[in-house]
Amino acid sequence: MKYVSFEYEDGDRSYGTVHDNTILDAGAQLKGVYPDLRSVIEAGAIKELAGLGSKLVFDSVKLLPPIPYPDKILCIGLNYLDHIEEVGVAVPEYPAVFTRYPSSLVGHDAPLVRPKASKAYDFEGELAVVIGKTGRHIPKENAFDHVIGYTCFNDGSLRDFQVHTNQFWPGKSFQSSGSMGPWLISRDEVGEITKQTLTTRINGNVEQEAGIDSLTFGIGELIAYISTVIELLPGDVIATGTPGGVGGFRSPPLHLIPGMKVDVEVTGVGTLTNVVIDEI
Repeated sequence: MKYVSFEYEDGDRSYGTVHDNTILDAGAQLKGVYPDLRSVIEAGAIKELAGLGSKLVFDSVKLLPPIPYPDKILCIGLNYLDHIEEVGVAVPEYPAVFTRYPSSLVGHDAPLVRPKASKAYDFEGELAVVIGKTGRHIPKENAFDHVIGYTCFNDGSLRDFQVHTNQFWPGKSFQSSGSMGPWLISRDEVGEITKQTLTTRINGNVEQEAGIDSLTFGIGELIAYISTVIELLPGDVIATGTPGGVGGFRSPPLHLIPGMKVDVEVTGVGTLTNVVIDEI
């Protein structure tokens, strides 16, 4: 099943399921009990959405990140060998974890915003994992019991701000600089995630491509490591890292400029599409 969060023209927000070119607005009936998709997941009530709600044309609403306000957005740096090599650093002994904030992300088909403060705007296509069940000290062999599904992620990065200090946060937190979507797809519908392929296209040209099985730290290892530090909650998002081919480490760099279209596709999951605009 595919689950979306969305906004009507009048600003009212809801959530539901995707069926071909339509959305079923389950939130119209359930918001009194579950105000958003995150609360549905927290309650273990995701199956209640199946077949529920009136039909909407897919393009008639504004898609939001599937979980608009997760408790945590945790991103993994340096998690594909070819990206580690292009950056020119040693393979990390432990996962490199940093945070993003909900305001830094937009949904599918919403514009990505290149900020006034920097022109070194880069793309990072990624697979994101969404947590479905609370857990702490989760063994890696049990990690997928805590995964409800997957979505596509663009960890849009301002490379100059990213290297101001040894903390990635400034370059990863600009307003509307990253994206997530188009939907959350349930784990059972995807099947074996390590058999899927991640591809990033800029204006239709393939710039990144890698199998999910190429992750340096696999999904189970990431969940085990992170949950050692902090309790994972339903709706938490873990962006698992980007492969080689990002624009900022090329010569000359391939920076995102207004008008460029970025597609992040994960086979079996979906395609996240955004066009770049300048900050007003």
